[in-house]
Amino acid sequence: MKFVDEAEITVQAGNGGHGALSFRREKYIPRGGPDGGNGGRGGSVHLQVTDDLNTLADFRFVRHYQAKGGGTGAGKVKTGQAGEDIIVKIPIGTMVYDSQTGELIADMTEDGEEIIVAVGGDGGLGNTVFKSSTNQAPRKITKGKPGDVRKLHLELKVLADVGLLGLPNAGKSTFLRAVSQATPKVANYPFTTLHPELGVVSIGMGSSFVIADIPGLIEGAAQGAGLGIQFLRHLARTKLLLHIVDIAPYGDEDANLASDVTTIAGELSQYSDEAGAELDKLDRWLVINKTDVVLVEDRKRIVADLVKELDWQGPVYTISAIGRQGTQELCNDIMNYIDAEIRAGQEEVFVSIPQPEITEPYDPSK
Repeated sequence: MKFVDEAEITVQAGNGGHGALSFRREKYIPRGGPDGGNGGRGGSVHLQVTDDLNTLADFRFVRHYQAKGGGTGAGKVKTGQAGEDIIVKIPIGTMVYDSQTGELIADMTEDGEEIIVAVGGDGGLGNTVFKSSTNQAPRKITKGKPGDVRKLHLELKVLADVGLLGLPNAGKSTFLRAVSQATPKVANYPFTTLHPELGVVSIGMGSSFVIADIPGLIEGAAQGAGLGIQFLRHLARTKLLLHIVDIAPYGDEDANLASDVTTIAGELSQYSDEAGAELDKLDRWLVINKTDVVLVEDRKRIVADLVKELDWQGPVYTISAIGRQGTQELCNDIMNYIDAEIRAGQEEVFVSIPQPEITEPYDPSK
């Protein structure tokens, strides 16, 4: 199924049922009086997160969702039946916006999370409600209120701990295959990856993290070159970026690795400025791939020259994804990094809790 990460839908809640105009008519009971019941409430529209979906592709076929209206009230003070709610399933990581105002309604990141996006209309009042000592035969009712109608923009941002960056054919998909059970397409031509791929890397019992691979970037991606930067949003939730570089691009004797790295960094920065994201502020590790195709002495020289030319201050790794050389060490370090980030976040939350100031001894009798 085609990967879809944006969708426009319309949700319409049910209208409330009208109140009933009715009078009691029973033998031997004169002056029965009003007995019109209220109308039923209209059904609401819910959005619910499920891990059974990983794209918004279903919304290509169904774009309008409408809940049932409430039933009309009846005699004998019978309230109309309430309209049935409908639940629309969405994948984890979906951001819900109001299409007309651009307001972010919810960021749905937990399995089973549910919100109401369109509220059903209240039912109308039957004439029984308007009975009084001065008006014992009211002929007044109210109509049910209309349900909400909203146009929503859904935007999917995959949930991953680590994101892969790099030029096409740098070996990102091969790396994902090597360290996880994911099976992204791998071939010897550019743009074999056409949509984000996720892989779970298991380090040991209870230790794992998720890697997101997106289509490769090229110079001018911010202006739409190649596949553009439409998939960069999927890296917004990551904690760490791995910038994968091909140590010896095939058929390109004049390749300038430093220029390749700065090109991707520039596209990342431009996207961050335009989209209001902070991808360029995320920690980024340099991963030199395909080291098995060059001699050891050449490898050391190329890596040293690259680090010097870039004035790279962060971690640098040399791997061969296809040969699984250096991948385990890299994954272990990533796991340690993520664990440290989680612990730091927990400590920050704990420290930020205000402590009550005790000014006098506690007396339980007071």
